[in-house]
Order: sequence, then C-alpha cells, then structure tokens
Amino acid sequence: MIKVAIAGGTGYTAGELLRILINHPEVEITSVLSTTSAGQPVTNFHRDLLGETDLVFTDHLGTPDVIFLCLGHGLSREFVDTHDIPAGCRIIDLGNDFRLDSDYKGMHFVYGLTDLYTEEIKGCRYVANPGCFATCIQLGLLPLAALKAIEDEVHVTAITGATGGGRKLAETAHFPYRDNNISVYKPFTHQHLGEIHKTVAALAGSDPQINFVPMRGDFTRGIFASIYTRCGMPAEEAVQIYKEFYKDSPFVFVSDAPISLKEVVNTNKCLLHIESHNGYIHITSIIDNLVKGASGQAVENMNMMFGFERTLALKFKPSAF
Repeated sequence: MIKVAIAGGTGYTAGELLRILINHPEVEITSVLSTTSAGQPVTNFHRDLLGETDLVFTDHLGTPDVIFLCLGHGLSREFVDTHDIPAGCRIIDLGNDFRLDSDYKGMHFVYGLTDLYTEEIKGCRYVANPGCFATCIQLGLLPLAALKAIEDEVHVTAITGATGGGRKLAETAHFPYRDNNISVYKPFTHQHLGEIHKTVAALAGSDPQINFVPMRGDFTRGIFASIYTRCGMPAEEAVQIYKEFYKDSPFVFVSDAPISLKEVVNTNKCLLHIESHNGYIHITSIIDNLVKGASGQAVENMNMMFGFERTLALKFKPSAF
C-alpha cells in the first residue's frame, strides 16, 4: 500500500481523486489537506462521498509516498517551498506550474501525457499533469504530428463543462448565466496553448499555427473538440494510422461512427472520430474534463510511476443515459 496525500482537498479535481482513490486497492489516503477546512469531514464538501469515507480535512502533511497537488494555478511552487516534503516522496501536480517550466529546485517534472510519454513516466518522481483542453486537443493531433502530416494551420473549437472553471464562484459560473447559454472565452490566447505547441512541435519538427477558440457549455462536465486542418489523406488511411498509434493505449479509442459527449462522461476514456472533407481532415476528440482531463489521468500517472497496472481503479462505465 502506498500512502497518498491530496493538497487543495476541497476542489473538484480533489473530489474526483478521492472518488477514484478510495477504491484503489494499492492506496491508503493518509491526508487530505485544506488550510481553511481542517477538522471538517471531507463529505461536508464532497457530498457524493457520503457513506464512502470518514476522512477529515487536515493541515498536516505527514509522510506520504506521493502528493497530488490540486491547487490553484501558481500555488504549487508555493506549496513545495513552504512544506517539508519527505525525501523520496513523489509529486503529481494538477496545476500548470510545471507544464512548461519543468525544472524547479533540482526537481524535473515529466509532462504526464500518458499516451505519449509512457516510458518517461514509468518510475519518475515528479509529474506535471496536462491540462484538460490540452489533453483533448493533443490526443486528437498526435498521430498527425508524429507522421509530419500537419502542413497548414490547425483550427480548433472546443466546448467544456462548467466544472472546468473550478469550484471558486465566478460570474460566468452562476447557474442563471450558464444555463441555456454558450459563450466564447480566451479565444486564441488560452493558457493550454503553450503545452499543446510544445508537444506538437516536438513530434512534428515544426510549430504549426493552432487557432483555438474555447467555449463554455451549459453542462456540467466533458470536453467536445472539433479539430480540422488541410490534409489530403483519405479518411480510411487516417483512421488506420490513428488506430495503430493508439493500439497500446488502454483509454484512447478510434470510433468508426460519429461520437457524442455522453460516451465519455465519468470515464478516463478519450474517443476520436476522423473524417475527410474537400482536402481537409476533421477530428472529433472527446474526454471528461475532470477524469481523463485531470484526476483520472493523474491516477493513471501514479499507477505508471509505481509500477501498478495502468488501468487500476480507472475502469468506469460512462453515464450515457
């Protein structure tokens, strides 16, 4: 059994981690940290875990074997600087602090895109978990990038559920705003573009223009990405290339039929669908933003780091109806 600590325990990603890890056969959760809620039952914030756990929030780190940092962006470095982390303890950061700047005070953070950097993740000590949009879009582009087949600008429109904004209340998270509403935010400037460019450029040998327009959806969870670029490859050939690329990935599947978001909600899957139209290739990529886009991939990283079966505790049925 490995001892697990979760920092930033009141947020959505921490709640998903708890939901997964309390049923992980190789894990003992020893501390769920929250500076503002220490002493309160975890179920006060994560009501879906009532009857599943008696854990209580604490401000004491203890001596874990691995820490999941579920903190606001920019706060992970502060946590590392202000806490006495035991020697040999591994860190998985779900924020964006180490995705681009991967070296910090003698620590090297491997970018935890599990379906690409599989060998690098195995046995490593520090992981920067990818962003949710970044995971969805990269999984849609990796086979083309590896084939050096991205020859033009890439256009992406992707819509995310309300949980993508985190638990902290904002004007655009209020029910009256979000319900029956769709809106664009951070067009062409989203923070996940940096990590997407870094990965795609490393594979493709060039850095294509990626025009990304993110949107807020009127649903709770999931990301639906529509990706297209100029490419003369027939759809049948592209489908075979994608299936071959992901043949060893236990959670990425290429669907011959069109896909819809509910097919991945509550799972660690990414589903892809590929078509060609008038000299363009179109890729649909869908994930659950809180699972494959955050906590599920983080547990997948943990499993690989400790030598467990990669799918351990992650085989969920989607909430398709």
